[in-house]
Amino acid sequence: MSAFLGVETSLTGRCWLGPDDDVLRRAAQLVQQADLSEPLARILAARGVAPAEAAAHLAPTLRALMPDPLRLRDMERAAARFLAAMQGAERIAIFADYDVDGGASAALILRYLHARGQTATLYIPDRIDEGYGPNTPAMQALGAAHDLIICVDCGTLSHAPIAAAGCDVLVLDHHLGGETLPRAHAVVNPNRQDEDGALGYLCAAGVVFLFLAQTNRLLRDAGADTPDLMGLLDMVALATVADIAPLIGFNRALVRQGLSIMAQRGHIGLAALADMAGLNRAPEAYHLGYLLGPRINAGGRVGAADLGARLLATQDATEAQSLAKRLDVLNAERRAIEAEVLQSAIAQAESRSTGGALVWAAGAGWHPGVVGIVAARLKERFNRPAVVIGLDGGIGKGSGRSVNGVDLGGAIAKLVREGLLEAGGGHKMAAGLTVAEGQLAAAMDRLTALLHAQGAAAPGPRDLHLTATIGAGTATPDLLEDIARAGPFGAAAPAPRFAIAAARISFAKRAGETHLRLTLTDGHAKLDAIAFGAFTTPLGAALQAHGGAPFHFAGRLEIDDWGGRRRAKLQLEDAAPAR
Repeated sequence: MSAFLGVETSLTGRCWLGPDDDVLRRAAQLVQQADLSEPLARILAARGVAPAEAAAHLAPTLRALMPDPLRLRDMERAAARFLAAMQGAERIAIFADYDVDGGASAALILRYLHARGQTATLYIPDRIDEGYGPNTPAMQALGAAHDLIICVDCGTLSHAPIAAAGCDVLVLDHHLGGETLPRAHAVVNPNRQDEDGALGYLCAAGVVFLFLAQTNRLLRDAGADTPDLMGLLDMVALATVADIAPLIGFNRALVRQGLSIMAQRGHIGLAALADMAGLNRAPEAYHLGYLLGPRINAGGRVGAADLGARLLATQDATEAQSLAKRLDVLNAERRAIEAEVLQSAIAQAESRSTGGALVWAAGAGWHPGVVGIVAARLKERFNRPAVVIGLDGGIGKGSGRSVNGVDLGGAIAKLVREGLLEAGGGHKMAAGLTVAEGQLAAAMDRLTALLHAQGAAAPGPRDLHLTATIGAGTATPDLLEDIARAGPFGAAAPAPRFAIAAARISFAKRAGETHLRLTLTDGHAKLDAIAFGAFTTPLGAALQAHGGAPFHFAGRLEIDDWGGRRRAKLQLEDAAPAR
């Protein structure tokens, strides 16, 4: 395939690719047979949507896409035990992971119980002192004071802690399972090895939603009233997007409906957080991933681990405001820590090598709460799987992020079995690990070899896939509203990117500390653009020194409602000289 607009190497070092002939052919069929606009048709064609499927794809519903909860192993047993605990007024504890998915999963159960006039104990481990997942002291303490422990977004690999609990334990998780399962009362996980994997794309909150749906089914069978699950979908949507779960199948309906619920601002915690983040419009998936999610995560990363879950679970407006403010402050602290670690990690990675199958860095005192974010930044920068490790007292705790087609979680789990890592596991795209400092080099060498066997070192520049070229005057709010029907956009369903061909820069100015604000003109119309974080980058430098020369510009279009004017704006990601 030839480079789109002839851009083989852009100002960010990427090769631009447009739709292939097959996508264009299928897009033409969608335009003719499904009466779709050309841009919308191209998006659906790239996803393999046939004309007969277009209407249903553009209007995903829970009714059409929701699977039977009993499709998951142990679901019937788990829901029955939960119902028995509620009916018997048993003491329930929820052990949750400290990230958005864990916090949202816990809040789903807490709000469900609240609707029935019941409560539960929330326990979220400290990232630094306790690490990920159930630990034996915490489970023993919870077991001594409770009749039932529900582990959410964790627990699938926690054999010893669950055995030590001394009470019934339910595991509602989605992380990769091992050859054996812990001795829990029930383990509900679409990524158990004995599952067919059809629902493996669900995050933990999605699993919990199905669990509560099955519980409601049992309540209805018993002639009892059931809590409203639809009102909980905003938290499921937040977790799904923030956990980078693929927006396919049932997830599309969960997020689409969840965004609609969130826009009603009935959830006092999310409304307070949105206000703190300056979100004054109907939320989109982008806002969940980049505005709300990081703030929920901030508590677990650099503050009190339970703040996010408490915000999502609270029914008190005053408490919601206080928690949202604390999380906003912690998020600012997290960003400062992240920037410092990122600078060191980039320098270290570049001094080692960035052309192989793995980019990694490790440093003494690097905050465990930011290593995952920094790993994601390295992955984006070098287009390779990345691992970042913080060392403390001879032990390294790290996090990794992968690229499409490379199973990082499985490779890390293999290193655990081989004895090179003390602990580790996760998803294909993200995983955590614990390693003895003396084993660090050997572990990274072995991980590199495993990832190389998966093709992670494939040469060539990172690709930027573009949907179409578009004129500055064609980019209108009406067009973007039409395109939005293909959403929500996110993992496995990327937002369309458009190119503005051979346009010139009529205005360029720094915005904030690191952003660059631009006005582009193609000779017929103007289009405002913003390049986040680009001011000090080679991209930003080249655009500021444009000298009136034409460039091709690429990025995502969004609707800007600032100042009462409703217009399209380009979120600029890349550019190249127009030759």
